Amino acid sequence: MTAVHENVSATGLPDGTATQLFIGGQWRPASDGGTFTDLNPATGKPLVDVSAGTAQDVDAAVRAARTQLNGEWGSLPGAARGRILNKVADLIERDGEILARLEALDVGKPVGQPTMLDIPMAAGTFRHFAGWADKITGQSIPTAGYFGQPTHSYTVREPVGVIGAIVPWNTPLMISAWKIAPALAAGNTLVVKPPEDAPLSILHLATLLEEAGLPAGTVNIVPGLGEVAGDALAGHPGVDKISFTGSPRVGRIIAKRAADTFKRTTLELGG
Repeated sequence: MTAVHENVSATGLPDGTATQLFIGGQWRPASDGGTFTDLNPATGKPLVDVSAGTAQDVDAAVRAARTQLNGEWGSLPGAARGRILNKVADLIERDGEILARLEALDVGKPVGQPTMLDIPMAAGTFRHFAGWADKITGQSIPTAGYFGQPTHSYTVREPVGVIGAIVPWNTPLMISAWKIAPALAAGNTLVVKPPEDAPLSILHLATLLEEAGLPAGTVNIVPGLGEVAGDALAGHPGVDKISFTGSPRVGRIIAKRAADTFKRTTLELGG
């Protein structure tokens, strides 16, 4: 892993740490100007104030993702998607020291843990699914014909659509990679809601996705409170699937919200 050294603030955060919403390729404050305070759990002291996305911000992010689904990203062939995902993996490795520091401060664990596990796993996940991007195919199905005439039956694998990804606090970068990389490999677009307890590494990942050449709006990051941003994402009619990792209590709420619009759901529940 190549380390990139940055100046740090009094809190230990790298200078220029991203704290705003990333929507449609633009960094912006919350629509109402609201923020929440991100704490260092090891000390209980504030790290930084982060923009708190609203339902209006979630709607803007979903619209941006929908535009790219039917736009530049949706028209890219798998090989081109794979090249971008490999570039993301390169950038994660390049910024390994920054990401490890953000994870350590935000989650409250020794910096060696994300250095040895979370960062390499995130990069490896992007590389793995980069290799799948041009290998997602349908199949031909033999048939007995129809009224004596031969027929040709086949399946086509298509993107699900706009994915809402809600990430937990314990290993935010690694789990966000598990959600983002396969979705992008298959041609989907995303709105990611980071944990309010530990949003910073995912926000830095947004800068790397942008640098890798991902078209604006393909992945949107909306930090915020679960009962506001998370609830809006789970219930938004423009979201085709929700991928949630977290508690059974919140997972039950999300499943009920998703049912209103018949969303597909993937719930990884623990605790």
